[in-house]
Amino acid sequence: MDKILIEGGHPLKGQVRISGAKNAALPILVSSLLAEGSYTYSNVPDLKDVESIKQLLSNLGARAEAHGDKVHVDTGRILSYEAPYDLVRKMRASILVLGPMVARLQKARVSLPGGCAIGARPINLHLKGLAQLGANIILEHGYVQAEAKKLKGADIYFDTVTVTGTENLMMAAVLAEGTTLLRNAAREPEVVALAEVLHKMGADIQGAGTTVITINGVTSLKPVSVSIIPDRIETGTFMIAAALTHGDVTLVDCEPDHVGACIDKLRRAGVRISVHEKTIHVDGNDEFISVDVKTQPYPGFPTDMQAQFMVLMSIANGTSIISETIFENRFIHVGELKRMGADIKISGNTAMVKGVSGLSAAPVMASDLRASASLILAGLVAEGQTEVNRVYHLDRGYEAIEKKFSELGAAIKRVK
Repeated sequence: MDKILIEGGHPLKGQVRISGAKNAALPILVSSLLAEGSYTYSNVPDLKDVESIKQLLSNLGARAEAHGDKVHVDTGRILSYEAPYDLVRKMRASILVLGPMVARLQKARVSLPGGCAIGARPINLHLKGLAQLGANIILEHGYVQAEAKKLKGADIYFDTVTVTGTENLMMAAVLAEGTTLLRNAAREPEVVALAEVLHKMGADIQGAGTTVITINGVTSLKPVSVSIIPDRIETGTFMIAAALTHGDVTLVDCEPDHVGACIDKLRRAGVRISVHEKTIHVDGNDEFISVDVKTQPYPGFPTDMQAQFMVLMSIANGTSIISETIFENRFIHVGELKRMGADIKISGNTAMVKGVSGLSAAPVMASDLRASASLILAGLVAEGQTEVNRVYHLDRGYEAIEKKFSELGAAIKRVK
């Protein structure tokens, strides 16, 4: 199993290109199931999760091949309607095949995703919405079986905001008969990106990016060639890394509008940031100010940036309160940061972070994707050599992260 070694204390300097967004690429690749034909997707990141979704598409009978940052998908021959446990267990986003398969094939059998290190992420809202669209849902032997001769439009309200639930039902509804309303819908840029791709395929969707999405069903869709939007979480991670190391870094091929909440909090913490059309320049100060953060659905501060921001707050002047409102187990990284000298106290879904003068290197264990990133950031600023174990989580969501940091001047390497 790989580990990453980091010698702290090297300011990051230079330019880094932001990769395509994992959380946009996955549903967009899955949307190819909605219409027979050949698709080309560019700016697709080379990640384990993308590989998993390609394997799942191939298992269903599609052809999915990568050439550089392009992925070609041909859905002319879908031979199976089952997404088996061995593939779904690798990645919860596999549940996204449910909606488009029922819409196009009239049936689907998908393994239940199971647990997650950062907390329970139930798919009950997906199933409730599909049932409202007219699908017959059966749960047995660890699988969801859904069938519908023809989905029909419905007025669907999400009890809680769900990104994958919004995406799944949006894909199901585009071929449904009549009009579907998705209320309390997720507003994330990845949802908007999927809606734009579906619109290019011929779907009639209005309101993506707001809390109410209206979908007027169409009889057929067509294949497309599209580019994946930049990854806003990778953008935020590199912004914080530049600040932490008192660096001077320009992020290119990014989307500043998608990271407005992160930019606001970093500026309040004393980080100098300048924004241009597709670039962000970060000039780290010598000292940082403690800032309170509460994670919220987009456009609020993202839960996927909470762990990284906590590292910055651990060396800021003062005490910050970080509240996690999205997932119940997303403070697993705190124990590892405390091993590196951070002063953090947990009470329920709140962390009180008292800034210290510096962090010290230690062997640490990654527990999930974003926790892995936070430990890498802590290693960049800690005194000594930090050893981050179980870094396979990183490969699910960050493309060549150690290579990018190395090119910015970090003393970082992966050891087999």
